[in-house]
Amino acid sequence: MFNKYYAEIKKLNNFTKEDILNKKFELFSDNNMKIYYAPHNEIINTNAKIFIVGITPGWTQTSIAYKTAHDGLIKSLDFEKIKKECKKNSRFAGSMRKNLIEMLDELKLNRKLHIDSCLELFEEKAEILHTTSMIPYPVFIKGKNYTGFGPKILDNEILKSYLEKYFYKEMKELPNVFIIPLGKAVEEVLEFMINKNLIRKEQCLLGFPHPSGANGHRKKQFEENKKNLLNIIDEYFK
Repeated sequence: MFNKYYAEIKKLNNFTKEDILNKKFELFSDNNMKIYYAPHNEIINTNAKIFIVGITPGWTQTSIAYKTAHDGLIKSLDFEKIKKECKKNSRFAGSMRKNLIEMLDELKLNRKLHIDSCLELFEEKAEILHTTSMIPYPVFIKGKNYTGFGPKILDNEILKSYLEKYFYKEMKELPNVFIIPLGKAVEEVLEFMINKNLIRKEQCLLGFPHPSGANGHRKKQFEENKKNLLNIIDEYFK
């Protein structure tokens, strides 16, 4: 897809919603839902040990990915390097990444990976991390970031087709990776895949709260599920 859109990305002078969320980059549109291209979920790190999965890129991630791609194109960087930089710079950017790292360190995942902190997964130990979204391109419902509900992925033909085309493919390339789902909507799809024998329950950190600052129940959910989350990690890394 990057080959299709790189020329338009290179032409951009600004990175506002008006510049990006328009017909030039639109992949799908109906009355309520729109899906747009974004350049940061186009590579798969097949060496990954940890696989963190979100629902769909939000606007913040999308704008960072476009800026990164544009800078790389202006510098005439190799397309594969640009796509790697897009992923590296935009994944779970902002307070979400900070919250995510704090929770994973509290679960002692860093010790299982023999690193000081899970911050290293986003920096010098990035070679053991893969991240993606179940729907790899940004989805907006009535102009707002899609949260995984209204409609649910599995209840919507278009979203389910994206799931099967992209996420199922990634899972086939990462059959034994440890999966960390961000939020209930992701978890529901993983449970569906477990029931279909597409993945194994023991490789999924089910019950892990969404790290978004907008999740007001995050800390309570984490404390309630902490013991079980620790057990899942211990069993997987035995």
